[in-house]
Amino acid sequence: MLKKSYFVITLAMVAIFALGACAPATPDCASEDVFCVGFVTDVGKIDDKSFNQSTWEGVELAREEGIADQTKYIETIDAKDYDKNIAEFGDANYDVIITVGFALGEATYKAAGIYPDIDFIGIDQFQAWEFDGDDSTNIANVTGLNFPEDHAGFLVGALGAMMSESGQIGAVCGTDLVPPVWRFGEGYKAGAAYIDPDVEVSVIYHSDVGFDKTFTDPEWGATTANSMIDKGVDVVFGCGGKTGNGAVTAAVQREVYGIGVDTDQYFTLPEAAPRLLSSAMKLLTPGTFDLIKLAKEGNLSSGNAFGTAAYAPYHDVEDEVPAEVKAQMDEIAAGLIDGSITTDVPPVKP
Repeated sequence: MLKKSYFVITLAMVAIFALGACAPATPDCASEDVFCVGFVTDVGKIDDKSFNQSTWEGVELAREEGIADQTKYIETIDAKDYDKNIAEFGDANYDVIITVGFALGEATYKAAGIYPDIDFIGIDQFQAWEFDGDDSTNIANVTGLNFPEDHAGFLVGALGAMMSESGQIGAVCGTDLVPPVWRFGEGYKAGAAYIDPDVEVSVIYHSDVGFDKTFTDPEWGATTANSMIDKGVDVVFGCGGKTGNGAVTAAVQREVYGIGVDTDQYFTLPEAAPRLLSSAMKLLTPGTFDLIKLAKEGNLSSGNAFGTAAYAPYHDVEDEVPAEVKAQMDEIAAGLIDGSITTDVPPVKP
């Protein structure tokens, strides 16, 4: 009996090794026939249900559509690892490296010089060198994907002002040291003022902590939102990764309206869905996908690319939004596109 058992175990081990030998090899990114896309997050996680997640979905869509053969992400734990994480893909001869967030801009620019044959796409990284008139600063393999966050903030600020019964609305955001976050918050104020200058708008930025905490602090987001609600706010915009998610979720738990950010958070933050009024969207998934496709075709231009901003459908609260509000939202969205309505929010905080 012991011999028989040993024989069965031996056969099982042989089968395991045989299966391992037949397992598909990791694609060789150095090969011209293999197109590899690497993705480096800032200190936020890939499953943040907003910014990183939506961008990664664009990368994965490229794989699903047969554009990318290999996709992989690295989550940055500490900002000091930016260079190391980017280099992991660079040394592996990836064709495209995508870095996510304003804070990674300098590391991305530096890495592009080290790996001139790789296309770099920096999400929310405005390439100022394109406009500085100094050709010596130009770099041929970096593209920044940027969005008019002030437009998205303006849209949901206007919506919040029209839907508020108390005349008080709020926003809980990450640090205002990040221009896109600041544009969201200031756009929100401008949109509310466009509807009614007397609406009280409270926008609080989590600028009292470092970059490693400002977007990953849902407890602070929830506490800040609850404080606003205690003072009469009945619409809360959460703007800033998991910190913003905490604010939106807290608002919904208090049965006031929440507004999401970056993507349609009705689908990514289901706990907030019942009272989610809308989301201030940056169309990150299609924007990322389009640039990867251009890179594969050899048609990606350096400098800046600009994506689209929008506001999400009303979903579960559709019946609570009056027809006149919906009509005015359509008018505002059209006015922002054709330029007849402006937010007057500058690109960066003065």
